[in-house]
Order: sequence, then C-alpha cells, then structure tokens
Amino acid sequence: MNQLLNLLLVAIALVAVVVSGPVIAYAFLNKRKKAARARRRSPVGIDLLRAPGHTLREQTTELSESTMAEVVMLIAGPLILLTVLLAAAYVTGVQRPVRDVVLFLVIDIVFTAWMVRRLWNIGNRMDTLHAGYDAEVAVGQALDKLMREGAAVYHDFPCDGFNIDHVVISTRGVYAVETKGYSKPPKGSGRGAVRVEYDGAMLKFPGWTSTGPIEQAKRQAEWLSKWVNRATAISTHVHPILALPGWFIERTGRADVPVFSGGELPNLLHTPSSQSLSIEEVSRIAYQVEQRCRTVAPRLSEGGAK
Repeated sequence: MNQLLNLLLVAIALVAVVVSGPVIAYAFLNKRKKAARARRRSPVGIDLLRAPGHTLREQTTELSESTMAEVVMLIAGPLILLTVLLAAAYVTGVQRPVRDVVLFLVIDIVFTAWMVRRLWNIGNRMDTLHAGYDAEVAVGQALDKLMREGAAVYHDFPCDGFNIDHVVISTRGVYAVETKGYSKPPKGSGRGAVRVEYDGAMLKFPGWTSTGPIEQAKRQAEWLSKWVNRATAISTHVHPILALPGWFIERTGRADVPVFSGGELPNLLHTPSSQSLSIEEVSRIAYQVEQRCRTVAPRLSEGGAK
C-alpha cells in the first residue's frame, strides 16, 4: 500500500512538472487579456450587425481553439506516459527497460494514431468551414450591391436553431438566400468542370447529385414568411433563393427555387416577382430583421459576440 502511494505521489509530482508550464502561461496570458480589456472601452456603444459568414467564422474560431488543445494533448500525452513509467521504476526499484520501452512504444503509437486521426478530421472540417465562409462573403458582397437599388440586405439571420445566410428586402419582395460553398473538382478546366445542371428539382454536379439545398432553401423561406407575419403583421411570401458562387448554372426546367451563380446575384431584383411591397412595409420588415441581426457586441465590450 505504501509503495502504491509513493508511486502515485511521484507520478503526480512529475506530471505537475510537465504540465505546470503551459498551464501557468495560459493563466497569465488570459489574465493579461482581461486586464487589458478592463483598461479600455470600445468606442462603439451599440451591438453590431452580423457580417456574412458570422456563424461560420465563430465555428472556425472554436475549431481552431480545439485544434490547439488537441496538439497540446498530442505532445503532452507521451510525456505523461513516460513520466508514469519512470515513476513506477523509481518507486518499485524494478528495472525492466525492454518491457517498459516496448509498452511505452505500443501505447504511444496507438495514442498518436488516434490523435492524428482526430486532427485529420478537424482539418477536413476546417476546410469545409473555410469554403463555406468564403462563399458566404462572396455572395454577401454581391448582394450588398442591391442596396444601391434601395434594397435592405442583412446577413447570417439567426432563426430557431439555424440561420439564413442572407435576407434581401425590397419593394419587389423579400428573399431568403441560402449559400452553398461547394468545392470545385480537383481536375478539369473550362465551364464543363464547374457546371451544374438544374432541372428545377435536382442539382446535378460533376459526379454527384443533390436535392438537399433546394429543400433547405424552401424550408428557410417558409420559416421566414411566418416570422415576418408574426413580427410585422404583414403577410408576405418570402422567395427562396439558392446561391452557388463559382459554378455555372445550366437550367433545364422550371423551378420554384431559383438558383444563381455569384455573378448573377446583382440581377436578383430584376427577376419576376409575385408580390410587391410598399416602402413603408419594406421599412417595417427591415426594422424587425435588423433588430434580430444586431447581436455582435464590440470586441472590447463585456461578453463578446452573442
């Protein structure tokens, strides 16, 4: 029993030596950041509007922090294991170098393979988020041009458990724009390699097909229609729109959900519309949408982004 207790104490002491440096450094830097923020006040006194890709940017930040933790585990894990083995040999006085080395190598290889797989998956997720973020920013910049025509444009509209990438409000109607940042094929050149056929119900990409984005755009537009009606008492049909920046769209059939490439979006308000809104109705809807989108606290404010 005493030997086990001694082993535990020695192992704890050695592990503390290994991890104390990073822990102390993190605590010091975190305290410095809080102290620096306490000495300064943001010049901005109101919450800011959500920018294109706001949710994806937050997810990317969280994933980056998770990656740092995974890398620390990958480095510290073998050191902690080696520390425990050395502590056991020191306390027991039994020297089994070959057995200990083999045990350490086997566990280290298994642990490293497991961590590398986790980091690989995180890397794939980061690539997907970056592609989606770039697409949302590109579409957001294209839609912002519609403000020159009197439209109100908002981004990353928060809903119940999901978000609508972009909302456009004008006298031509209300549009819910869903953006998909699909990566292009690694091989091929010309329009044929980045062409998607749209028959009105299905998207046919090179090598695969999907109806999911069309259905998602419909669901989001229906949700927004009900929300606008509750928030403003204005009965309006929200037009679902799908944006595929970087792809050439070949339309082969009539569609309930229009699909636009990035370059076509500035012409959104010139498409046929089944409903028109008065300037007063546009202002009322835009006001409610803006209140829901104004959720980003200035960086020096307490609490950060919401």
